[in-house]
Amino acid sequence: MRLLSISTGKVMPLFGSHHPNYSTVASAINKQAVSTLASPAPVEITRLGAVGDEQADPSVHGGIEKAIYVYPIEHYAFWNELLSRETKKSVELPLGAFGENFTIEGLLETEIFVGDQMQIGDLQFTVVKLREPCFKFNAKMGYKGAAKAMLQSGFSGWYLRVNQTGALSAGAEIQVLPGQRITSIADQNLALFNRGNQKNLWD
Repeated sequence: MRLLSISTGKVMPLFGSHHPNYSTVASAINKQAVSTLASPAPVEITRLGAVGDEQADPSVHGGIEKAIYVYPIEHYAFWNELLSRETKKSVELPLGAFGENFTIEGLLETEIFVGDQMQIGDLQFTVVKLREPCFKFNAKMGYKGAAKAMLQSGFSGWYLRVNQTGALSAGAEIQVLPGQRITSIADQNLALFNRGNQKNLWD
């Protein structure tokens, strides 16, 4: 298991026609990789996340409990195929495309639990919860069914709390230190998807 890239982004207008009340909205979901395997520059990680990263709406992103958003590289093939089919364009998403700060390899939502510790390089983090996609994700992907597809697939990624600050570079090895292991990120995802179905949010 390893860290493939660290990505950051600034708040800027996000354009899209995927919400009835917004033609554009502020978001920092457009992130760029600042540390990669090819160029593993050190990035300072604070209690509030990667230095240089911003959040437009602190009520749903960022803060101490959602300082870092993690996404597995293994899901990229699914999204490239889905978006290529739905948008009728060839899609090859770059690292950081989901607004994640850490793109990782070798660890999935079914294998990580709320309360687990993730040791990445010399730094330690706690797994807090899944990412809940909203209309901004639809706009970012250019596909109005993207949020539903994220929950339906179970490919949500998850948020981390920073326990130990310091510098981190792409290529760092990842170790999982198990917690109580009661609720996995996949369990949270399924519960959220089922609640959405009961409320007809996905119709």
